[in-house]
Amino acid sequence: MKSPKMNFSLPAVTLLSVLFLTSPMECRSQDLKGKRVLIVFGGWDGHEPGKYVGILLPWLRSEGAIADTTSSLDIYTDSGYMAGVDLIIQAYTMSEITSAQEEGLLSAVRGGAGLAGWHGGLADAFRNNPAYQYMVGGQWVAHPGGVIDYTVTITDPDDPVTRGLREFRMHSEQYYMHVDPNVRVLATTTFTGEHDYWSEGCTIPVVWKKMYGKGRVFYSSLGHVAADMDVPEALEILRRGIRWSAASRHEPAEKLVKPVY
Repeated sequence: MKSPKMNFSLPAVTLLSVLFLTSPMECRSQDLKGKRVLIVFGGWDGHEPGKYVGILLPWLRSEGAIADTTSSLDIYTDSGYMAGVDLIIQAYTMSEITSAQEEGLLSAVRGGAGLAGWHGGLADAFRNNPAYQYMVGGQWVAHPGGVIDYTVTITDPDDPVTRGLREFRMHSEQYYMHVDPNVRVLATTTFTGEHDYWSEGCTIPVVWKKMYGKGRVFYSSLGHVAADMDVPEALEILRRGIRWSAASRHEPAEKLVKPVY
């Protein structure tokens, strides 16, 4: 089949994303130059997937990436195209995926394509597909209180994705997740119990990375709406995670299994 036409009119790039193009905080351990990146966006509009494309696409291209965008999940069934993708960035909340589309995505990542995403665009997509959730490493189940103030704690300060970053605050949805115990957790958040008293003191992963076959998978629960990327640490974590995942076909697999039990 022919690949969907990759040509979309996008929202204007935010001033923040422009300022971060030369951020001194940025980790340069992986180079995006020449890497083919596919952004798949759609699903529930409340997560503003189009605005996120407007933030990420200019940055990716400024770094030399060959970046395409599509709102059609049919691209996952194009095995020829997917075999040449270095990184899949998915922002597709809820919705449904066909068996052929799902297997195309899973196969691409197992074969070495990286996968990166955030919030509901990766970990609340395709709720009826446990094989997809197995690949991602976690699934959203609740955000007590809705949009609230909460703290993100860096738990792995030595990892390139979080190196040099410190604890920071968010005003957004604090995701309560069901998480694979064999992911490499880089940041967490602790629930106060103010909104659901039984969750007081519960610590949940916010940022993790893992392997799925030969593919590097990166996830951050930060980013309910595009304005959440006004928090410098949230945007920097996402960009570093994208860099790490995009190196999946080009660097040795990392030993990321770190069980907590």
